[in-house]
Amino acid sequence: MSECFRVENLSYSYPTEEGAAPHRALDHISFSVEEGSFVAILGHNGSGKSTLAKMLSLILFPDEGSVWLRGRNMSTDDITEEDVLRARREVGMAFQNPDNQIVATVVEEDVAFGPENLGLPPEEIRRRVDEALAMVGMTEYARHAPHKLSGGQKQRVAIAGIIAMRRSCIIFDESTAMLDPVGRREVMDIIEKLNREEHITVLHITHYMTEAVRADRVIVMDRGHILMDGTPREVFSQPEKLWAAHLDVPQTTELLYAMRQHGLDVQLDIFDPDECASEIAAAISRR
Repeated sequence: MSECFRVENLSYSYPTEEGAAPHRALDHISFSVEEGSFVAILGHNGSGKSTLAKMLSLILFPDEGSVWLRGRNMSTDDITEEDVLRARREVGMAFQNPDNQIVATVVEEDVAFGPENLGLPPEEIRRRVDEALAMVGMTEYARHAPHKLSGGQKQRVAIAGIIAMRRSCIIFDESTAMLDPVGRREVMDIIEKLNREEHITVLHITHYMTEAVRADRVIVMDRGHILMDGTPREVFSQPEKLWAAHLDVPQTTELLYAMRQHGLDVQLDIFDPDECASEIAAAISRR
């Protein structure tokens, strides 16, 4: 399978007050992301997650190392502004607050904003807007005012705008953080649908472990480094390592860990509540 992203020896520092050492947000990290994969990125505040997202979407550029997009090194001196603009058309980014991405006073006009800026013909724009709204379940709200929508609905409109641009990769930078549980579930269902059915590469930065377990792969960041990298089962079966990095684990993992501390022989890599209950019951019956 081909690579969508690859970063090599990537480092970035934010400037600080005069006389103070720059703040190192990313410190020589390397990894790749395959086309069509769903990767969750975890880390406490200040771990470098959002800085990495800005690097991959070419909002920021590295102090050291390189960012590769579909086999093209976007960090070399011979990259032109046109090269960067072309690459940015392949990568969409959904931010934490959808109000920061909604620019129009009517939903369908907001979704059309990006395709219009690409100079597409009206019939193509119409088709893309209709398809994008249908994909996120917002067709009936096409003529509504965005400010009257719920948080989850606004985020779905923002995602529709990205879909209408035909992005092949979407980075969700804590896009569910400001939503209630219903809104989070709605947006996560859309994210999973885009990945599973539309084969869009997804990088999902989140604080919610229940969202991370839905990914194919989990990358855990800590102080600008990659602390862990593996499947959800591989990562969450090591709760002590995650707790040491000031991160939570899924509730099922926490319960199973407590059961193991009390002498029950249970697996930790179970995320479904019913499966968790069955595992505990089976362990009790074996005693």
